Amino acid sequence: MSRKYELSTIQTLKSTRFPNGPEVGQGIREAINNNLVTREELFITTKLWSDKHRQNEVVPALKESLQKLGLDYVDLYLIHFPVAVKEDGSYDDVDYLETWRGMEEARALGLTRSIGVSNFNASQVDRIIANSRVWPAVNEIEVNPTLTQEALVTHCQELGVAVMAFSPFGFLVSRSRPDSPPPRVDDPILVQMANKYNKSTGQIVLRYLIERGLVPIPKSVNRKRLAQNIDLFDFSLTPEEVQTISRFNKNKRVIDFVDWKDYPHFPYGDY
Repeated sequence: MSRKYELSTIQTLKSTRFPNGPEVGQGIREAINNNLVTREELFITTKLWSDKHRQNEVVPALKESLQKLGLDYVDLYLIHFPVAVKEDGSYDDVDYLETWRGMEEARALGLTRSIGVSNFNASQVDRIIANSRVWPAVNEIEVNPTLTQEALVTHCQELGVAVMAFSPFGFLVSRSRPDSPPPRVDDPILVQMANKYNKSTGQIVLRYLIERGLVPIPKSVNRKRLAQNIDLFDFSLTPEEVQTISRFNKNKRVIDFVDWKDYPHFPYGDY
């Protein structure tokens, strides 16, 4: 098993949605102190939450995350969402271009090696590029068999913006939404591919995203699944198999941020 992992820690100042910073930081320190891995072998990502979008809030939010993680820098810092909100979740009138200026400051200070965005549509990525000194290194978006996002993925890749895919399994295991579209984990098409390559259906889906040039970021706390999630590089799907999986597309999101759909800068009306 490779010693190189990506650790995504998604939490910022006063955000309780992802309060895992101290625990992740402890795990990182223990792994380094026990010589299991070096800091240079880790790629650590954290995000700026939407209630810290003002330019003068960006660097302090990252410093707080770094303090909780016990780190001097992260490898990638992302704006979590283009919409700014107040602590109570109501809309806050802050343009994400102002936020991006704070991201550029964080990079210039050496607090992060790269900066990027998450959940941005094509026109929003273009607007940042047209008005910034530093382009986004990454756009992290939802991509899976049910939401293939071909146009947005191609647009970012043509600009040299890497695409990270969250919720990469889509609805493979649908616990709370039994009416969600296929494929499921036991889908005959995926099972046939899994049997062909001696892999799980989840591994087939992750490999599908890799074949498209994406960086899938699956989540798991199960040691066996963590190992499976990186055991993806001893086989390749054919172009026909990639097209077959893409035909599952229904433009259906696992995470839709529906509570913010009426706010300015909501990204999901454009590709």
